[in-house]
Amino acid sequence: MKTICGADCSGCSFRERCKGCEASCGSPFGGGCVAAEHILAGGKEEYARFKGMLLGELNGLLRGLGLPEAEALHELPGFFINLPFPLPGGGEARFLSDGRVYLGTQIAAGGGERCIGAAADGDFLLVCSYGAEGADPALLAFVKRSGPGSGG
Repeated sequence: MKTICGADCSGCSFRERCKGCEASCGSPFGGGCVAAEHILAGGKEEYARFKGMLLGELNGLLRGLGLPEAEALHELPGFFINLPFPLPGGGEARFLSDGRVYLGTQIAAGGGERCIGAAADGDFLLVCSYGAEGADPALLAFVKRSGPGSGG
């Protein structure tokens, strides 16, 4: 399967759901892909610059929340990281699109019982915590980006 970003997708467990980013013009799961969007618009160097800038913004937010910093961001399909967060009045809300590919990471915290998850694209930064297999998710921050490379 040919990719826009050069990723080796041969071992990916989501290959059955994926249309391939080159064949789908950067929308392997039906939605856009933050990597493909930046590479198609400005090349791999632009994507590397954007990814580094986003990691810096995310680490600033994590520091502000008193949490450990992220070492790297990875391309992750929305359906894999789109957790249902409980709302104060009951019910739940999901903040991501299942078909989109985001940049994200997982950070071990709290003695291994909970993890910190982070996801981002050109428009927002999201930080949450959750237990094993995404159990009991809690939204810690959802911030609209307004810097360079943001959609707003």
